[in-house]
Formats: sequence, C-alpha cells, structure tokens
Amino acid sequence: MTPRERLASLGIELPVPAQPKGTYFPSRRCGNQLWISGTTSRRPDDPGAVGVVGDDVTVAQATAQARLAALNLVAALDAAAGLDEVVALVHLRGYVRATSDFDAHPGVIDGASELLLDVFGEGCGAHARTAIGVASLPGGACVELELVATVRD
Repeated sequence: MTPRERLASLGIELPVPAQPKGTYFPSRRCGNQLWISGTTSRRPDDPGAVGVVGDDVTVAQATAQARLAALNLVAALDAAAGLDEVVALVHLRGYVRATSDFDAHPGVIDGASELLLDVFGEGCGAHARTAIGVASLPGGACVELELVATVRD
C-alpha cells in the first residue's frame, strides 16, 4: 500500500502544513535528505494541548499530541516532496515538556513512531529516534517533533 492508501484506510486526512512562526523554512532538502523543521500538534483552529507532562498533562494526552504532531510531519513531507517520494524515514527527534522527575519520554514519543509506521509501513517508516525532556516548548506545547527522511533523487 502507498502512504496515501494507508492514510485512507486509517480514516486520516492530512492537515494543512503548519506555517513557520519564525525566520526558518518548514523543510530543507540536502541531496536526497529532507529535514523537516520542528512541529507541534497545533492546527489552524487548535493550538493543541499545552502544559507540562507529569503535572497538568497526562502521559496519554501527551502521547495523543505526539501522534498529531507526527501527522503534521507527514503533511510537511507531502508539501515538500510528496509522500510517494519518501524512501525512508531516517531519524525522529521528540521533545517532551515534562516535570523534572518524569522519565517516560520514550513512551510519549511512541505515539509519533506508531503513526509514522502506520502511514509508511515498516520498510520505509522504521526510524532511529531520540526522546528528550525539556523545560519549555513553543506556545507552551507539551510535545515537539522533528524528522529527517530520505527522498528519491
């Protein structure tokens, strides 16, 4: 199945790609690598969940936000190169705004990894990953993601 067919089978529509809130580009291609800038779960009509995981945001809520942020990454990939041009997802980096004693960052970012595997399949969607805890994120978001993908030349 193609990524679009997988999205359709999951009943998922791609959101409009987020526009930068600063002086940077949504993506940057370097050879056959496509670097997608950090994105949260925000949508034009919804800022996404804000708060601190382990305080006022639950792990389940943060995991859902990671899934939505990953969908924003997919929309950015589509806008930059087209989903059918993606050969492999190389690396996902996830930032979790959490309390200082929180230690379940990988579980939160699993929401993103699972969505990417659902959309691209294991052959293309399997990726290396880092999950990092941070004190703050743009707009008060609880999760932010960035992605590196390989695309056809």
